[in-house]
Amino acid sequence: MSHSAPKKVVLAYSGGLDTSVILKWLEVTYGCEVVTFTADLGQGAELDEARKKAEMLGIKDIYIEDLREEFVRDYVYPMMRANALYEGLYLLGTSIARPLIAKRQIEIARETGADAVCHGATGKGNDQVRFELSYYALEPDIKVIAPWREWDLNSRTKLIEFAERHQIPVAKDKRGEAPFSVDANLLHTSSEGKALEDPAVAAEEFVYSRTQSPEMAPDEAQIIDIGFERGDATSLDGEALSPAALLTALNELGRIHGIGRLDLVENRFVGMKSRGIYETPGGTILLAAHRGIEQITLDRGAAHLKDELMPRYAELIYNGLWFTPEREMLQAAIDHSQRHVEGHVTLKLYKGGVHIIGRSSPKSLYSLEHVTFEEDAVYDQRDAEGFIKLNALRLRLLARRGG
Repeated sequence: MSHSAPKKVVLAYSGGLDTSVILKWLEVTYGCEVVTFTADLGQGAELDEARKKAEMLGIKDIYIEDLREEFVRDYVYPMMRANALYEGLYLLGTSIARPLIAKRQIEIARETGADAVCHGATGKGNDQVRFELSYYALEPDIKVIAPWREWDLNSRTKLIEFAERHQIPVAKDKRGEAPFSVDANLLHTSSEGKALEDPAVAAEEFVYSRTQSPEMAPDEAQIIDIGFERGDATSLDGEALSPAALLTALNELGRIHGIGRLDLVENRFVGMKSRGIYETPGGTILLAAHRGIEQITLDRGAAHLKDELMPRYAELIYNGLWFTPEREMLQAAIDHSQRHVEGHVTLKLYKGGVHIIGRSSPKSLYSLEHVTFEEDAVYDQRDAEGFIKLNALRLRLLARRGG
């Protein structure tokens, strides 16, 4: 093996078949003590089952923590201030959760005296990169164990055989091959693999678990109001809500109206293309609202610069580079731009669509006096002639030369 045997390992533990097998494999392979950590990021799973399973497997140190508020406040909201979209479409729901899980694993390792951390990501995906770059950024000498890159349990049959040998219970519905894999948190649900691998074949309706189809959404539109302060959403229809509570409420509205579905073939950091089915109902509404309030509160130069920086910022998150100087530098610039991004946005939700229909702000840069088509006393239209001629000067010189 490429590293010395650890004495104590903090495992990112879901309670499912894979991580339960990993738990026992760590004990068998390394003879080490295992600490389990299960994060509640709003995935909707029954976390008590994870505790019971860890206890049944003999684990003494079991961490199960509700991180929903921290997740939205310190990770989702900063990302939303940037209007971050990977490859112009993906709202980064899986990507943005990994640095928080990794950070808490490192903190638990320090609290318990563990010398290693372990994740259940495969050797083909992006998550292994996201977890491990975060681990090393926070604790450079930590041992990292990635079982999928080490063991020979490379099939469902072998996993189940290992589980049976070590008295790990396997539910009947887990014995068959799952048609696709699912990752979920408060921001999104992603489905990929197996039945979804052919990008030419449309995903069946049962793949979508967080939204009803736009065709089945109500025939009547719903009007909502989202309030912002310093670039962060703070209220819904006049009611002040915490970040996690607000996103939860927007998720329900998005579910009802079939908002936030995405079928994407993306470029993974590890080099291959992959097809994913994403549902981000509340995040899709939030992004539209944030861009709406920025329309009247951001100066043109700042707004356009933000849009230039955004793809780089989104790529950093996608590639697992949250805990890096470059992401922090970009975040500082983005957060500075949000000082006056406050006010209210009115949106219409209808059959999969989010439509901005109004926005207002005490910090608005929109001047009716300047843009009106009626007579005004603040703008001399004759000024435009010199402005145009100066901007046309180089074009006229080029034309005289012949291009």
